[in-house]
Amino acid sequence: MAQTIRRGGKGVRRVAAQRGAKAKVQTARKQTGSAIGHVMRVQPFSEETLHRILLTVILGTAAVAVWTVANIAGVPALMESEVARLSHGAGFDVKRVEVRGVKRMNELTIYEKVLGQRDQAMSRVDVAALRETLLSLPWVKDARVSRQLPDTLVVDVVERTPHGVLRKGDQLMLIDETGHELEPVSPARAKGMFVLSGDGAAARVPDLNHLLDAAPALKPQVAEAEWIGNRRWNLTFKTGQVLALPEGADESAAALLEFARMDGVNRLLGGKVASFDMRAKDRTYLLVPGHADELAQEQRDKAKAKAAAKAKD
Repeated sequence: MAQTIRRGGKGVRRVAAQRGAKAKVQTARKQTGSAIGHVMRVQPFSEETLHRILLTVILGTAAVAVWTVANIAGVPALMESEVARLSHGAGFDVKRVEVRGVKRMNELTIYEKVLGQRDQAMSRVDVAALRETLLSLPWVKDARVSRQLPDTLVVDVVERTPHGVLRKGDQLMLIDETGHELEPVSPARAKGMFVLSGDGAAARVPDLNHLLDAAPALKPQVAEAEWIGNRRWNLTFKTGQVLALPEGADESAAALLEFARMDGVNRLLGGKVASFDMRAKDRTYLLVPGHADELAQEQRDKAKAKAAAKAKD
């Protein structure tokens, strides 16, 4: 009997390959499904919560994209302009400026900085930038700018406190407790104020305050302080007497405390001694005006008396 052989059919090898591929796919699907199931089982939230998180991420991404496109198209600027126009139409413009907290500084300097905002829509006033402008003024330690609707800008100022006077050549400059310069002052206005001098002295004011705090009984008696050679202090008391302190924060504080003790026992301030030099560790040198002349005169008197006694003999 004749047998018909069809050509073009699938070969044995091809069929085997296809079966192997199907087996691999089925195995991969089982493994993937089991891995995802494992992740879903161990995650700390439910499948519904995961869907919400994914939805939130998608919506957030879309919002960022929309905002970016809107910025490029200038939509926020148009909206801001429209809000300003509506505010102006409703009477929400800057008509008044109220300044609080000013006691020593010239209040006009505040108004000069703020009045440029007048007749602007309230929505367009950059209170943060205005605050930074006010902080650049020498007297202003801190400031707060706020809107008081419908038409008032309120400026609250914290002023710096004058601490003393810095001598800069022929000029006297008012300073605060940090050495920050406030404004020039006349000699008449500076009379009776604590005076600071010496190159770099302004930057050392906090250190000087700490030093004087070590001897609170002497602090009110100090009239001037001079920073010498960028190394140490000379203190001048209200009596006109000068105390030369050694170098170093600890050494100068110890010397000042010792001087306070000596003054408490011997009443040095207001006495004949013009200056006290405590730069040496183991001794204090005292300078008494005219004392050398007195000693010389005593020596001459002794010599004359001795010569007279010899002449009699």
